[in-house]
Amino acid sequence: MTGTSEVLVVPNLQKLLCLSQSKDKDELLPAAWQGEYDVTFVRNPVRVLGLLQSQNFDGVFVCADSFREVLGLSDSIRDSQILKNLPDAVALLDREQRILWNNQKLADWTGSVETQSKRFIDCFVDATIIGADEDPILTAAVLGRQTVTKIKDKNSHYFDMLISPVLDKKGETSQLIVVLRDITTETLQNQKLEAIHMAGIELANLTPEEIFQMDVTQRIDLLKSNILHYTQQVLDYSFFEIRLVDDKSGMLEALLSVGINSERAQQPLYVSTEGQGVTGFVAATGRSYICDDTTKDPIYLDGLIGAGSCLTVPLIVHDHVIGTINVESPEIKAFSRSDLQFLEIFSRDIAASLNTLELLAAQSANAAQQSVEAIHSAVALPIDEILNDAVSVLEKYIGHDSEVEQRLRSILKNARDVKQVIQKVGEKMAPATAVPECLQTPCRPLLQQRRILVIDSDAEVRDSAHRLLERYGCIVETAHFGREALSMIRNSDGDHQYDTVISELRLEDMTGYDLLMNLKDLMGIENPPLILMTGFGYDPGHTMVKARKAGLRPNAVLYKPFRLDQLLDTVERFSNEEASV
Repeated sequence: MTGTSEVLVVPNLQKLLCLSQSKDKDELLPAAWQGEYDVTFVRNPVRVLGLLQSQNFDGVFVCADSFREVLGLSDSIRDSQILKNLPDAVALLDREQRILWNNQKLADWTGSVETQSKRFIDCFVDATIIGADEDPILTAAVLGRQTVTKIKDKNSHYFDMLISPVLDKKGETSQLIVVLRDITTETLQNQKLEAIHMAGIELANLTPEEIFQMDVTQRIDLLKSNILHYTQQVLDYSFFEIRLVDDKSGMLEALLSVGINSERAQQPLYVSTEGQGVTGFVAATGRSYICDDTTKDPIYLDGLIGAGSCLTVPLIVHDHVIGTINVESPEIKAFSRSDLQFLEIFSRDIAASLNTLELLAAQSANAAQQSVEAIHSAVALPIDEILNDAVSVLEKYIGHDSEVEQRLRSILKNARDVKQVIQKVGEKMAPATAVPECLQTPCRPLLQQRRILVIDSDAEVRDSAHRLLERYGCIVETAHFGREALSMIRNSDGDHQYDTVISELRLEDMTGYDLLMNLKDLMGIENPPLILMTGFGYDPGHTMVKARKAGLRPNAVLYKPFRLDQLLDTVERFSNEEASV
């Protein structure tokens, strides 16, 4: 209803909300109403919405001077009902950062029963702004532009906070809109991934001097201690066991057991899909397994007394299962897909570390040289998998989240550093002077430190590339298919640019010709350093002919099966060509 000069009799009203632009409260209401009602005066229609949401009124009195504003009030009420149901928290602030209106989500997240007229940041208890700007709301108000930041409350809940100023006709900030989005789950997941990444680095983080001073038993004891520490601290698992495969007998021998029934922990288990529990099944298939309910799962064998569920993943090195890690819980359905992913990531580091320590057991110079090559064979492909995965995720975050992008680039650097550390350890263990001359690798200077990317879906080809080319000082990385290789090349810079790309002619997702054309665009050169491998079979798409016409270098084709010296000669020829340019 609208105010006039007449005296209106409104029965049964006890509490009024009065909207008026006038500052003289004594002249606003009819004389008969004064002293009879509890009247709340406001000048802003949005403030009306906030009070109607948080308090109960018997009526709303709108004076004539506010009639124009009240015409849009019904639409505003309708819109506010829509905003109430948003999954994000929304608040409208005045220039002094006081709340004029907010949806229920803000009250739920902050625990503030009464938010009206409260400063926005005061709704949080012990809140922390994450970022360089200590007062992003003030920044948005003063500069008149949108600001974005993160905020953490006392319960370790994380929110993205977007502040957008509402400008008046003069271009000055009259109000501010704040939107909060709960990012707790993804933030905690990123923190856990980072912790797992750092734990993986520390599992077998030994200097060459420490390796020299420790025998095999001491190294294994140290690794077991690190696995125990990080599994409990980072993954928060209290009941788990690790078993390793004896390739000769097929037995799964216990390496480490925590909280598992002692008799069950010592019982013999074998690599088999039948009768050997979840552990034997995972070792036999190489696939992870979640048992949601141990009482209903036909392949589960008792491990933890009173176990309700379990999670088991294989330890894999070079596509070969070397063991398993099994985690149990007294709760049913205790493990999620996220738990599975976290454990699989950690298991890669455990597997690589276990295999590395086993290979470091070689004592003689000749055996040391062989063990170094085996270490490269064991860890090269798993590290390549990490590089491939990290680059794939990195391309999704570039330009969207600089923090995640920076961490992924750190993962790329650390993964490459791991290989470099292993190479340096190998040089310490088997110096060239200690290797018999007949067993020394011929020196080929043009291959030293050549960065080579090998693309092939066959794991044996990728492994051979590491084993053969790294013997001559090349730095080798691999990819499974074309798109993955292009992602690796796009994200290689500085010291990590590839000198030569060696690819199968027919990849799963593109031909050698398609790859050549993409490389020309990426590298910005007419004749990219591409070598194609192919058999003598029929080429229905005339891929080789098209590639040669499009700029494939002369003698850049290797016909399978080719000899090692042919491969080395071709790579060296590329080196000579670049040196002469």
